[in-house]
Amino acid sequence: MVTAQHEGLNKIATLNLEYTREMLRALFDLPVPKEGAARLASPDLSEADPGVCRADNAILYGTGEEKFGVIVETQRDQDDDKLYAWLEYIANFRARERCPACLVVICPTRKAARWAAREIHTGHPGLILKALIIHAGNTPVITDLAQATENIGLAIISAITQSEHPKFATIFAVLQQALDHIDTEQAWRYARYVNLSLLGDAQEEWNRGMSTMTYPYQGEYVEGLIAEGKTRGLAEGKLQGKAEAVLDALELRGLAVSDEVRRRITSCQDLDVLRECFSRALIVESAEDIFG
Repeated sequence: MVTAQHEGLNKIATLNLEYTREMLRALFDLPVPKEGAARLASPDLSEADPGVCRADNAILYGTGEEKFGVIVETQRDQDDDKLYAWLEYIANFRARERCPACLVVICPTRKAARWAAREIHTGHPGLILKALIIHAGNTPVITDLAQATENIGLAIISAITQSEHPKFATIFAVLQQALDHIDTEQAWRYARYVNLSLLGDAQEEWNRGMSTMTYPYQGEYVEGLIAEGKTRGLAEGKLQGKAEAVLDALELRGLAVSDEVRRRITSCQDLDVLRECFSRALIVESAEDIFG
């Protein structure tokens, strides 16, 4: 399931490909060109229908013989299907773009990092995939403004992976100051994506720091959060209303609604699914049949 944290990390990886380039070169010994063209590549790495092979993000650096591809995945928990899909991502990207490619996995938790760091034995002698993991164990703790400003991409990803560090308040404060040194629009968008990528106390500390700042990008950040909150409120209102309509339709027809059916309806976050459930609620013989 795509979560706000997952979406935030994906946006951070692709908002500014130059910052991501600097971050990757700082963390890993990759042949990413130091300068030159950088563009988003299609994350759809399917070879052909009907199978769908889609990564979170795909970036292509350089041109001609210097081209180098980076597939970026966000992994919050164990997913054994990825042990098979990741090799396919690399193979298909490499075949499509005719260039070397690597897999980088961002892991906001230590548990996910330990799982993702395993060697994936393909069965072919010598062909073993070991993803490049971004996690708390290999990102620096940046508490120096000059260091954060010099490599914004690294400072951002480090703030997220080091959100449980004892000095996380200082790490956040330094990053918030560093963002004032880049384009205002990109700064507030990065600030928003960091907010999405953090959880619990860390997220509260980030927003607490943002509330005390007077940098130009802060106003855009606050306005963005307000607008996002209104949008989310409207969306949640529609979901709740449609879920109640489904339950009303079932009950008006005299159909028994079990606790499990009620839970599935009220917890559904897909408006199209609820619309389909409502249509079925008018004709099914039992409440359980609305799910198809």
